[in-house]
Amino acid sequence: MITRLQSCWSAIRYLAVGAASSMVAWFVLVGMLFVLLMCPFGVGIPALPIALQLIRRPVNFERRRAARLLGEPIAEPYRSGNPVTDPASRRDLGWLLFHGATGFVVGIFAIALPLGGLRQIVTAFIWPTVPGGVESSLGFMVTSWPLAALSAVTGAGMIALIFLFPRVARWQASIARRLLAPAPGVVLTDRVVELAASRAAALEAHGAELRRLERDLHDGTQARIAAVVLQLGIADSLFDKDPQRARELLGKAQDTATGALAELRTVVRSIYPPLLTDRGLDGAVTALADRCPVPCTVDVRTRSRRPAAVEAAAYFVVAEMLANITKHSGAEQAWITLDGTADTLLIEIRDDGHGGADESAGSGLSGIRKRAEAFDGILKLSSPAGGPTVLKVELPCGS
Repeated sequence: MITRLQSCWSAIRYLAVGAASSMVAWFVLVGMLFVLLMCPFGVGIPALPIALQLIRRPVNFERRRAARLLGEPIAEPYRSGNPVTDPASRRDLGWLLFHGATGFVVGIFAIALPLGGLRQIVTAFIWPTVPGGVESSLGFMVTSWPLAALSAVTGAGMIALIFLFPRVARWQASIARRLLAPAPGVVLTDRVVELAASRAAALEAHGAELRRLERDLHDGTQARIAAVVLQLGIADSLFDKDPQRARELLGKAQDTATGALAELRTVVRSIYPPLLTDRGLDGAVTALADRCPVPCTVDVRTRSRRPAAVEAAAYFVVAEMLANITKHSGAEQAWITLDGTADTLLIEIRDDGHGGADESAGSGLSGIRKRAEAFDGILKLSSPAGGPTVLKVELPCGS
């Protein structure tokens, strides 16, 4: 019951504020009508974009109110730089017209109904003390006990109707969400743009990864194998003339081949770490934390296996972030949290360093963002001066 009463009180406040904002809506609509009437005379044409831009302030206020009541954000629909050609401006005007026509009536009703109900009940008890009776809030005179009973019953009914106010408030907020949110076509367009950007990020990340692998193989493994071939050729030519020198070259060739094999294993691990196959993401991240010079605490809240590509991306996100913490943060402690649902994987990495991390400073954060966006993921970074630094990455795991 307490929860329901709190919900009713919140609804009454929402509808009462809506009554006041509906008056503002009428003032705005009258101003817009004046500007439109001045357009044929040329005066209103330059003022029209400014007026449409100004009406977004009360509309944004209503958008935030509705979002708080519904418990979910309502995205701003504005896309075009010119408010005159932006379809969202017409939707704003539609909302102002609807709200101006209904908001004041509904809001006044939400205020008057409980107050009228209280007056009805009070009238039922005080009428004997007033000569000639007392007029109730419904307009009839209470001059006898039967009329007093009628006043009390109607008052109780009026107060009981306040339990319908949460539905009325949500109805008003739902209309606001429908009119003030981006149109379905705009949402689809934005989604296409996001997918195009994520596809470009995926291609760029893939190209960068191929260039890195080529560079590692060319500058490292390939050079060592070429050295082995050269040393074996020299040893073969010296085998009959100087067996001791040939034996030394064979030993160097073996050492070089061993180094080439180690480098090749490192390159292979950078493509897909074997730990992910053997121990899963939680085990691989724990191994990364154990090798990090900064003490790390790993909190694994989900142990279900994810697609191999997602686990590899998460592994390299953690590895890159731990490298950043070691090199740049000056932190004494770091915390890694793996969480999520069957459809998402959430990675949170915190440290107690001096903060101030900047993606544009070449610290590897831009690479982490591109890796997340390649999976249509979300990256959030908080790193105020003085710390702490908190990185959150959400990777979709669905097909």
